[in-house]
Formats: sequence, structure tokens, C-alpha cells
Amino acid sequence: MGPDYQLFIGIMSGTSADGIDIAIARMDNQPGSRMALIHFSEYPMPNKMRDPILRLAAPGLNEIERMGELDRALGQAYAEAVLAAIHGAGLKTEAVAAIGCHGQTIRHQPKADYPFTIQIGCAATLAEHTGITTISDFRSRDIAAGGEGAPLVPFSHRHLFAKKKKDSAVLNIGGISNVTWLGKNGSTTGFDTGPGNMVMDALMLEISDGRNGFDNNGELAASGLVSKALLEKLMAHPFLKRTPPKSTGREQFGQEVVDLILHWPELSDADRMATACQFTADSICESLRFMESEPASWYICGGGVRNGHLMSLLQMQLAPAKVATTDAEDIPPQAVEALSFAILARQTLMGQPNTLCEVTGATHAVCGGQITPGNNWQELLQIIPAWIR
Repeated sequence: MGPDYQLFIGIMSGTSADGIDIAIARMDNQPGSRMALIHFSEYPMPNKMRDPILRLAAPGLNEIERMGELDRALGQAYAEAVLAAIHGAGLKTEAVAAIGCHGQTIRHQPKADYPFTIQIGCAATLAEHTGITTISDFRSRDIAAGGEGAPLVPFSHRHLFAKKKKDSAVLNIGGISNVTWLGKNGSTTGFDTGPGNMVMDALMLEISDGRNGFDNNGELAASGLVSKALLEKLMAHPFLKRTPPKSTGREQFGQEVVDLILHWPELSDADRMATACQFTADSICESLRFMESEPASWYICGGGVRNGHLMSLLQMQLAPAKVATTDAEDIPPQAVEALSFAILARQTLMGQPNTLCEVTGATHAVCGGQITPGNNWQELLQIIPAWIR
């Protein structure tokens, strides 16, 4: 850490639980500075953890015991990934001000009688093994203020991508897809659109007997024919018609939707995959009805950019808007979410809002995140006032 800038780390592991993304970013202490990505690493989720995570994401027996152990194990995996990334960037842990860790979502129930959201990945374990102050549990404060606790990344999307001369949109295609509309007038809206890769990945696991966790470049989908009847049934999902603010997850687009596709009669595996891919594309395009105006440009990030067939569908269906990945703004598509939680962590340390209540539906913008002090906590307390201008 220095007087003129700080380094932050953001950690993200998505709904598919297939990897851990680590972004290292620099923030200069100058008004109007944009947090700049200086290093990005992707690490596979340890095989022994992915299946337990996915099982825990659905109701089952002995959940508290399983959650407690997995919380600690995931915290350890995060710490190992952070230390590897710091080493890979040629840095030392003492150079990093703080870690922003989203955690692994295992429940998201914003419409329960007492709404709640749970992300695991023990922040205490992460701070203990790295020595770095860690910010976690970004969603709960927004839920306490009457919001859905999601999506959170629109706050960071405005910081990273807003344009003064045109309306634009940032589309993250993870397990679930979420979109942020960035108005040239400074307004922002954002919400989950529905499925991203989740349905396609789960379907691929089923039809390959567990050998393949995704449709490589969308090749199987591209070789099939879309079932119009099945697609119509899928697009009737009530979440797609809901007016924002709205967020979703495995609870609504999990095994039940996959089983519907698997059991639809007289379809080949390629046809099922083609229909699932079209479902993702159409549900994303459906989001246009909830925007103030059609964006002139779309910047796409997340694992979905690796699906060439899905990207082709979006480029065709969103025309005449320009559709590109966030590489066009010099940020790798896989890094955007992890980078976002580095941005949110800095806001937490300053005690400043890091949510958008117009996105989440909360009564007011809040400063979300819980702080677990690291070895550098006393030093941080001395320098944080200089960040606040």
C-alpha cells in the first residue's frame, strides 16, 4: 500500500461452482479515477468441492453440518487462490489493502416471509491465511433495507462502463444472466434476466453422463433445431414477466427446468441443447421491455462469451445495437465480476454506499459488506480517511 494508490483483490465463484476468479486492481487516490485491473487469474474449483456445493444449493439432509465444513473448506480454497494470484503478479500480501469476496451462493430467497441470502466461503479463514483484511456478505444489508440483495454489480458497471454520449448495457452471462442499463443521463437500472449458462451446463452434464460440464463453443446447440413448442413453454416462466427489481438463481432455474427439457418428447440431444441456448438468448432479449430505451451498445462478460453460438444469437437478435465483449473496454470478460467486488470492498471500507436501491428495490442505498480485519487493519484505519473526498 502507498499514499497515492491502493491495491484491492476481488474474488468471485459463480452459480456453476466451476472456478474461482481472482482480480487484482489498482485504485489511484485521485477524484474520478477508475479502478484498473492489473492482474487476473482463473483457478478451477477443487473437484472434491464442486459436487458438494451444488448439492448444498438444493434442500437436503444434514445441511448445517455440510454447510459449516464447506464454508471453511471454501475459505481455504479462496485463500490458496489469492496467494497464488499475488505470487503470479509478482506482489507481496503486504501490498494489498483488502479483499472483496462475494462467496458462493447456496440460497437466495428474496421473496421469503423473512427474506435472506446465504453465501459461504469463510472470510475469517481467508483473512487468517492471507493476513489481508477481507470484506464479505455484501448482500445481506440490502435485504435488511427491503431490497432483493441482487444484482450488486450494476454499481460497479456504472463505475467501469458508463458512457456520457450514449445509452449502453452491460450483460453478464454467468449461471444466471443479469443486465445493467446505463443511461447517458446518469440513470441506471439493472436486474437478473433469467438463465445464463446454468440450464445449458446442467443439461450437458445429463446428456453426457457427467463427462462434459458445458457445450464447448455451443457446438452441440448449433447443430440442433429449436423446438418452438418447448421454447414457448420455457418462455412462459413467470420470472421473465416480472417487473424489476428482480433477482433469481438455482431455486427457479435449476433441476425442474432441466427435467422439463430432458423429458420433452421426440427431441435429439442437439435439439434440446439448441432450445436451451435459445431460451437463454430470448430471455435476455426480453429484458429490453424493462429498459428506458434500447442501448446503442452492449458489453458482454461472464462465461457465456465462450459460447460462440449464444454470442451469434445475441448479435443477431440485439441488432442494430453494437454487441461486443468487455474486451472492447480493455477488461477481460471473465474478470468483470471479480473486479466488481474489489470496487464494492473499497466502498465498504469508506463507509459509503455500494448498492443501487433503484436496482435492488431497497428503501435506500446501503453500504453492504462485513469487515474481517487482517494484519493490515491498523494501517488501513490510518489511510482510509485520505480516500474519502
